[in-house]
Amino acid sequence: MLYQILALALKEFQAILRDRQSRLVLIGPPIAQLLVFGYAATFDLNNIPVAIYNQDNSYLSRELVSHITGSPHFQLVKHIQKDDEIAPLITTKKALMVVHIKSDFSTEQAVNHSSKVQVIVDGRNSNTALLSLNYIRTLLIDFNQQFLNDQGQRPPPAVLEIRSWFNPNLLSRWFIIPGIVALLTLVVPLIVTALSVAREREAGTFDQILVTPLSPFQILVGKSIPGIVIGLVQGTVIIALTVLWFNIPLLGSIGTLYLGLTLFLMSTVGIGLMISSLSVTQQQGLMGAFLFLVPAVILSGFATPIANMPELVQDLTYINPMRYFLIIVRGIYLEGNSYGDLISQFWPMTLIGLVSLTFAGWLFKHRMY
Repeated sequence: MLYQILALALKEFQAILRDRQSRLVLIGPPIAQLLVFGYAATFDLNNIPVAIYNQDNSYLSRELVSHITGSPHFQLVKHIQKDDEIAPLITTKKALMVVHIKSDFSTEQAVNHSSKVQVIVDGRNSNTALLSLNYIRTLLIDFNQQFLNDQGQRPPPAVLEIRSWFNPNLLSRWFIIPGIVALLTLVVPLIVTALSVAREREAGTFDQILVTPLSPFQILVGKSIPGIVIGLVQGTVIIALTVLWFNIPLLGSIGTLYLGLTLFLMSTVGIGLMISSLSVTQQQGLMGAFLFLVPAVILSGFATPIANMPELVQDLTYINPMRYFLIIVRGIYLEGNSYGDLISQFWPMTLIGLVSLTFAGWLFKHRMY
């Protein structure tokens, strides 16, 4: 029985690797996507274009301006001289933010020990606007602390000291890139298995497989092996690049990570084989894979928290294997989670894999064209 399964798996490997374009798809795009996502996908804002409107022009106001322009988050694009210059800069997106220091800034600070700074921000992209406002707010808090120290005055009664666990520097790359491990190991194995049975139907060999001594279980295993092996190889390359190239810490057990990866691939391959069994042509299989792929990524928590989704949508995420693997991979990378910490994520993927593979095996036997 083992020999027959391996023979079928070898046949699948030959069908996949025989085509030069298929070989390129297996290796090139995942690495290219990792590099693109790794450098382009970030929640951090750097070089925010800011314009300064300093009507006070005192020593104190110039100190505040130097704090802003010296920050790595801001890039000075213009010193404004009059009110009419503000609107065109924001409208044309030449400046995301305008900091307006009024003419009585230093006087108010000397008399009342308090003064106001107006910040005008482009709110068309609310996320970017909120992030930039948080940056300027933090910068003003630091400026106030330094001013009180220079004046020999007592600091505020309560000072916020922030300590970030698991991601000390709050780099969004540390959150995004481990998620890309899950994203990229989902795509290629899903597509490879979604095309496997449809390819047999187009070639006219599917009925021949069904009349061989191979049982539906053996066919199922033989067609699952290539997708799982390809996923493990790709996952290994991607994991190595995340650690060696992007310097993302891998704090947990590599064995626990590979256990999660194997269960994730088992569930992914099962879903891919279900899609392929329902497809008559490879084009239908490819369309079915993408119909599953897009919702799976959106409902996984890759970019938006699941807790922020409507309750009905949150319930749908429980049948999405990528939801569980994202928790596993991020927990192992950043938190150093062990097997015991992640057992609640392992068994749902195992259940999804068993159900999908069982249903795919039933379809092998009953879906004949």
